[in-house]
Formats: sequence, C-alpha cells, structure tokens
Amino acid sequence: IGDSALVFGRIDRTPDGGGEPEPFHIGRLAVPDKDNNQIVVDWRAQIAEAFYRATGRDPMHLVRRRHFLVDNRRLKAIEDELFGENHLGIGKDDGLDEPKLRGHSTLLATLRKGRSGQLGDIVATIQAEQDVIIRAPNKGVLVVQGGPGTGKTVVALHRAAYLLYTHQFPLAAQGVLVVGPNRVFLRYIERVLPSLGESGVREVVLSDLVKEVRFGVVDSATARRVKGDLRMTELLKRAIAQRQRTISSDFELPFGGSVLRVRPKDVLRVVREARKRTKRHNELCRAVEGELVSMLMPSMRDQEYTLATARARLREFEQFRALMFTIWPSLAPQELLHDLFGSKALLRSAGRDLFTDEEI
Repeated sequence: IGDSALVFGRIDRTPDGGGEPEPFHIGRLAVPDKDNNQIVVDWRAQIAEAFYRATGRDPMHLVRRRHFLVDNRRLKAIEDELFGENHLGIGKDDGLDEPKLRGHSTLLATLRKGRSGQLGDIVATIQAEQDVIIRAPNKGVLVVQGGPGTGKTVVALHRAAYLLYTHQFPLAAQGVLVVGPNRVFLRYIERVLPSLGESGVREVVLSDLVKEVRFGVVDSATARRVKGDLRMTELLKRAIAQRQRTISSDFELPFGGSVLRVRPKDVLRVVREARKRTKRHNELCRAVEGELVSMLMPSMRDQEYTLATARARLREFEQFRALMFTIWPSLAPQELLHDLFGSKALLRSAGRDLFTDEEI
C-alpha cells in the first residue's frame, strides 16, 4: 500500500443485543493479531458498511464514527461524529489534542490535495451513495452513469476490489478484467487496485483482446479526414431520417372476418404521436409500433386484446412486419453504416449540400 494509511477510520458499535460499544478500526486490509483476532477490519467487510452509510436518522448501531487524516504515515488530525441523543456535537480523541478538523473536513482535505497525474483510491472518503453502488449484489450487469469527473471510474475499481473480497473463490478462478479505452487511461488507474490489496486484476485495452483481427481495407487519408469531419454528424442524422418513411397507398391486412387498414395519413399521425415520447430512432421504433397497434385494436374483433397481446398477434403476420420495416425499421449502427457506405446514391442523398462530389 506504499505510503497510504493502513488505518483511516474507527467505529464504536453497540452489539445487536445491547451492551457496551465495541471499537473496530477500519483499514485498507485486515490485520489479525497472534491469536487471529482482527486488529484492523477490512473496509469491504460487512461490519465496515456502517462506517460509510450511518446517518443521524439511521446510525446502524454506531455511537461514534472516527476519521483519521494521515499524510505520509503521519497522523495529522482526527474527526469524530457522535450518534444518539444529546450527541449532536463533535467528540475528542482520548489522549490527543483537540482535533483541528470538523464535520466533513477529512473529505475536504482529501479533495484539496494536489493532483499527481494518477488516480488514487477513495477508500477513506467513500460517500454513502457510492458505497451503495460498490456493495450492490453481484447479479447481472450493473451500469453506472454520470457526467465527466463524477467518480464513475474510481467507484467501478472499488467495486472490483469489493467483489474480489466478497466473492473470492469464484472470481479468483474466473479472473477479473478491466477494459480501458487506451493505455494512457490504464496508466492513470494502475495504482488504485494494488493500493487496495488487489494485484491480480488484468487491465487491458480492447485491442489486447482482438489482436488477431485484421482490417480488410484501410481508408485513404482523404477518406479518414472526411469521416472525421463534423459535417458527418449531420450526414448520419439525414441517413437515419431517410429510413423513416410513410406509405404511398393504403395498407390492408386480412384479419379474421375483417380487413385492417392503414392509410398514409394514419402513418403521419402515428409518427407524430410517437415523437412526443422520445427522439431516438430505435426507441421510436417501438413507440411507432405501439401507436399503430393501438390504432388497429378497435378493428381486431375476434377476441379481447390488450396492447401487449395485440402487438404479439400482429407480429405474427409477415405483412405487418414488412409495414413496420417500411415505416420505421430498427437499425443497428453497423447495418446503417454498411448500407450507407455501400451506396453512392444514399451517400449523395444524405450528403447533399454538405459534401462535394469529390468528397463523397
């Protein structure tokens, strides 16, 4: 762990059955004594959860939460939070002078530290909302969203360390893989997991996983410049819009003893209503289909339908699927680009007034 503090906090916790509070020192790694009693509790242990999540409303059996501010193995200050009735102030450590920091000063002091060019761990200052993500159950995919600089990367790395601690046996055999966008990013994060006691995680960029893939064609310098031009944004928007079409004549689908009919003006109205929900093409695909099904349901008289059952019933008809493909097909990015770059006519249509004939 280098010069990082082994111990950064302490909690005084009342046992579940009552009695005198018991102290637990929280650190980066668990440290036992010669009798195998825990002198320092690993921050990932269940009992350490209260250190990050206890509040005045829910103290989680704590009577005290203590933060140690350590700089290069030197104890600089202590911060106490007391819980329970008549304990709204800040405590004082036994045998030490009045602590210089109060409230969230430990966090603020950490934030004021100079940047080193490499990401550091936040194990001493994890906030409750971050801890919820870090300790989330290991079931399926967990997506963490947020703007730049909101801590997504560091939370993800702490979650990896937590999972390796909590699910050691399956993950030790299976391995944990961190995929970064480039090697600069990997150098930026390379110290985080080792500082948390985890050195067996493999960190790679995508090209490390697909070394044998070869490009069939390499674009010319001119093509690369054109594809990287901001005008391509508008061209792609137009290319998507070209796949959103109406019908030129009435669509009829024999259904039971009746005929389901969709007119061109119905399509325009359905699309207009669907656009009120979202602007994304593929999300609109389902919305357009839903509006279309809702419009046709009154004519589906062979039985009682819900929107879901009516949608499933109509999808059984190839004609209805073809209608949806004509009006608003679901598009995969690679399919759109394959069709677009494979057709000069589509490129000219989408790039009209944007690119010259030579650029296209």
